[in-house]
Amino acid sequence: MRTVIRNGQVIDPGNGINGIRNLYIHNREIIGIGSKPAGFTADREVNASGQYVLPGIIDLCVRLREPGEEHKATIQSETRAAASAGITRMVCTPDTFPIIDTPAMVHMVINRAQDLGYARVHPLGALTVGLQGQRLTDMAMLMDAGCVGVSNAQEIVKNTLVMRRAMQYASTYDLPVFLTPRDAWLQGNGVVHEGEVSTRLGLPAIPEAAETVGVARDLALIETSGARAHFDLISCGRSVTMIAEAQDRGLPVTSSVAIHQLLFSENDIGAFDTQYKVMPPLRTRQDKTDLIRGVAKGQIAAICSDHQPHGADSKLAPFSEAATGIAGIDTLLTLTMGLVRERKLDMETAVSALTVHPARILGTNAGHLGIGAQADLCLYDPQKNWQLDQHTMQSKGRNSPFYGVKLKGKVTRTMLSGKWVYQ
Repeated sequence: MRTVIRNGQVIDPGNGINGIRNLYIHNREIIGIGSKPAGFTADREVNASGQYVLPGIIDLCVRLREPGEEHKATIQSETRAAASAGITRMVCTPDTFPIIDTPAMVHMVINRAQDLGYARVHPLGALTVGLQGQRLTDMAMLMDAGCVGVSNAQEIVKNTLVMRRAMQYASTYDLPVFLTPRDAWLQGNGVVHEGEVSTRLGLPAIPEAAETVGVARDLALIETSGARAHFDLISCGRSVTMIAEAQDRGLPVTSSVAIHQLLFSENDIGAFDTQYKVMPPLRTRQDKTDLIRGVAKGQIAAICSDHQPHGADSKLAPFSEAATGIAGIDTLLTLTMGLVRERKLDMETAVSALTVHPARILGTNAGHLGIGAQADLCLYDPQKNWQLDQHTMQSKGRNSPFYGVKLKGKVTRTMLSGKWVYQ
């Protein structure tokens, strides 16, 4: 199948392209940009006038809920939602039931996604057996089975010696360690940031130090182990500074931030609005500003959805007991482009944080539209108005602060390996 996408504004920071171009695709690959390849005759033409043509989005943090919690979501529902949002690759955390700590579980997730064909799923293997923070998994076998890295998900490895040995083991195979830095004792049973809102609402609080102490510990271990590490879901400005200083010293570290941390602060919780209950918690307005600046300066490499689908009733409990997280996969690109529209990020930086930078973190040749690259891409209409509701939300999750809100900018088509998987 030969396809040409005409008159779209191709935005490909990985190759320094931002302009109106025709894109030529043969079977699974991109074979031309701008000029028509010799002898090319299109079987299908798509007019992308007025739209952006972007590399397929790569989301570094999602929960698919399958296996174990299919009543909340499934690989089918969430990869289909990903396709509708321009996402062609997604990294799933290992906290399924059972845990992704054996090659059999890795194969199950990858094969299930391949059979469905909406998006590629890259599992993270568990850092410790059962995510219990005690015994290391067989990371070599998990890597051979297809894991792109290892992580202990939201479970904190309290034993520093175990974490050091895990990093040493991972570094032997140059396997990235995905870290969610937190100090268990400082976090305690907290549910919101320690500050004026926690005091006013009388909710258990988590101080900024719970994250920065975790970052400091992990940076020290990275320096002594030589591990390649990625700090997932950082939430405060001090963490950005610490990681940037480590990068300046040559440590092999990267970081990402959830899109909601760039949009909200603790003040948005209002009167116990559980839609804003996330982990790590929303921090101060200054932290939000510092995180955006970190993305703009390249200190934070990637923006992710931190997708956690729940049913609508999961947020009806009192704040401390309500489910944690936001179903963010449907809105990741739209909300990031909103930051561009508001001039908080420039276009190249925003698209890089969703495409080529996550690809580099995973060590995969993706996230760009160069000749010879796999034809993973999406078309995005920046002027299209829509509302996130039960008719437009593809994820089975219904826990989003944007549910019922009118949004601007929508993916109109998504291509995976030369095949339209959403249009």
